[in-house]
Amino acid sequence: MTRVEIEYCVPCGMLNRAQDVSEAILKQFGESIDEVALVTGEAGVFVVRADDEVVFDKEEDEYDVDAIVRSVKPYVGAAA
Repeated sequence: MTRVEIEYCVPCGMLNRAQDVSEAILKQFGESIDEVALVTGEAGVFVVRADDEVVFDKEEDEYDVDAIVRSVKPYVGAAA
């Protein structure tokens, strides 16, 4: 099963975004994933990984919760 990690910048105040993404992923995939982990970071980081693969990086992608959830789906598989 899938592990999702959301690394977010604490000093930048990105906890709310990390929580929003976490909640959306859990609502969409429920028990089809093992874990959604919030990982503290700094220097403006906001990166989402699914099974250690980067699926969203705010440096390269536009922040969109729905798009992030869609980017996680291939890692969850057909069960979702």
